Amino acid sequence: MKFALGFDDYAAIDSALAETDSLLAKGYPGDDGTRQPVHTVYMPADKYQPSLPGDWGREALAAVERAGGMAALCSSMGASEDLASLVSAKLASEPIEDLRLDFEDGYGNRPDDEEDAEALRAAIAVARAVKDGIAPPFIGIRFKCFEEATRRRALRTLDLFIGGLLTEGPLPDGLVLTLPKVSTVAQVEAMVFACQRLEAVHGLPSGRLRFEVQMETPQLILSHEGTVPVAELLHRGQGRVTALHYGTYDYSDSLQIAAEYQSMEHPAADYAKQVMQVAVAGTGVRLSDGSTNILPIGSPSDVENAGRLHARLVRRSLERGYYQGWDLHAAQLPTRFIATYAFYREGLPAAAQRLRNYVHRNESAILDEPATARALARFVHRGLLCGAVSSDEVSGLAGISTADLEALAHPKKNVRTPVE
Repeated sequence: MKFALGFDDYAAIDSALAETDSLLAKGYPGDDGTRQPVHTVYMPADKYQPSLPGDWGREALAAVERAGGMAALCSSMGASEDLASLVSAKLASEPIEDLRLDFEDGYGNRPDDEEDAEALRAAIAVARAVKDGIAPPFIGIRFKCFEEATRRRALRTLDLFIGGLLTEGPLPDGLVLTLPKVSTVAQVEAMVFACQRLEAVHGLPSGRLRFEVQMETPQLILSHEGTVPVAELLHRGQGRVTALHYGTYDYSDSLQIAAEYQSMEHPAADYAKQVMQVAVAGTGVRLSDGSTNILPIGSPSDVENAGRLHARLVRRSLERGYYQGWDLHAAQLPTRFIATYAFYREGLPAAAQRLRNYVHRNESAILDEPATARALARFVHRGLLCGAVSSDEVSGLAGISTADLEALAHPKKNVRTPVE
């Protein structure tokens, strides 16, 4: 049989697709398989003390007791009472996974000397909490936005905070920086420039400073030119954009949605988040849903209704592929972890059995292909990383090691071949 295509043809096609190959390799590396926090807690910067996570954990457990105990709370949320010990242990050991000291809306506009002092105080407090082992795994600041009125104040706070951290030692591994109210790609490029300058001045490795982008304006969903800037900014961020966080209330307000109907589940919110989800697909950039401002405080019925709402919204986000959200009150922590752990534990038996059948090539009524196997493995792996699932359960139910599970979930990161 004579081949119609020869070496020169292959070379010509390789040359024509070289730019595509480079884009896919650099711009779409896939998720790196590292831990993603299940939530971010926002706290006005001047309210932060190193003891805050432990204080919130104790407040959360006290709220549970007022609700009749953890088993009763799980039951009222429609979750298994078997989760009670797991969630109680989480609140006692690691009640906050990701903490953001807020110099933006939660802090407001104050005299420069006051914010200067607070930025340095916060930096030193964070650094020492990390050294003492009492800081959350992820911690950082949200500074003001890069619009003209607040741009220099934002950069000054960022500069002081990074410099203050470095006076105490290396930057924390879990450092997170949040750029809010982004409306153009140029603002992301300005943040890239600021990171480059900070790295150069402080002798940090190139690329050490990365940041989240808060999606709070419609201009990132649809520009004045009819383009989708959120997709562009990911690639103009030079690998520094780590996550997109949906801002429920700023985004809703920008669309003139009445306050009563502003919600994470409003159709306008769903549309924006679906655009974000498509934009980040394959890039390795994570997504976070926003918050609900209906807090579990007040009368017993108000507390119960707010808790039910929060748990339902957390579950809704998880089912739609948003594995992180915002929490604004200590009493939201129990329902956050109840809903999250229930999501993974309820889905574990079926997912693990399908993984077992796929890996060991067992005959099954469901014919899972590689893409579905990756989705199953990612689901179980996320449950493992957040503490809802144990490695013993994975090996027992799926017949696969955690290393092989990760290899299936994130094949671009791993070169291991799962056992057969």
